[in-house]
Amino acid sequence: MAGAFSTPRAVPERRIPTITGAVVVLLALPVVLVGGFSIAGWALAAALWAAAEVLGLWLARREIGADHLKMSGLVALTMASRGIGVMVVLLAVTVANKSVGVCAVIVYALAYTLSLGVSLIEYFTGPAHG
Repeated sequence: MAGAFSTPRAVPERRIPTITGAVVVLLALPVVLVGGFSIAGWALAAALWAAAEVLGLWLARREIGADHLKMSGLVALTMASRGIGVMVVLLAVTVANKSVGVCAVIVYALAYTLSLGVSLIEYFTGPAHG
């Protein structure tokens, strides 16, 4: 098991995890409508998901590494701030309107969790470097 975590691998493509998360958000809409949950909460989660993924795609196109330290720092800071920003928005909305916030948190959390899971599977099943 230690070899799996110490083996360097290429960063996997973001396409499949992004699509997986988007499918979760889209499949949540009928559940929200039939279940009588807040459509505003679903819309908020969908908007946050789309915004975070667009920002992630933009960041993925930046050159990073030892030759680009300034951009590497900006990408790292922005990636961390992206998640924090989403959580701050979700927390503020939940405090203001519990039904909207809880629905948004659940939809976003499901999409993020499945996307992360797919990313991890792609990473650990990908080819090793060297």
